[in-house]
Amino acid sequence: MTKPIGYFTSYTPGDGSLLESLQEEYGSCFEQISRREKLFLISSLASQLCEQAPGRCRDEIYVVGYQVNSSLSVKDREGLLEALIHQTRCGQSLAVLQLGEAPMKQ
Repeated sequence: MTKPIGYFTSYTPGDGSLLESLQEEYGSCFEQISRREKLFLISSLASQLCEQAPGRCRDEIYVVGYQVNSSLSVKDREGLLEALIHQTRCGQSLAVLQLGEAPMKQ
């Protein structure tokens, strides 16, 4: 079952925020937005957040991205997306890599 955007954000009914406006326009679970439009918004948000994050991506991660997109089923890619979002919000991550630094293997 889908949860409303207020479950995931700081939205409070009546706060006059953009989140309130989005909920009024597209529904509390974005039911008035198509799957393609939701995926576009996910891509747009992720791209912006990536640009703002410190550090850089290791070259191997670009290869992993290609492998994931070319080898996994749609359901597995959606599951991986959900896992990565959860880990980004709640989990630990490797320390920020500086240019030329290799990650520490644990």
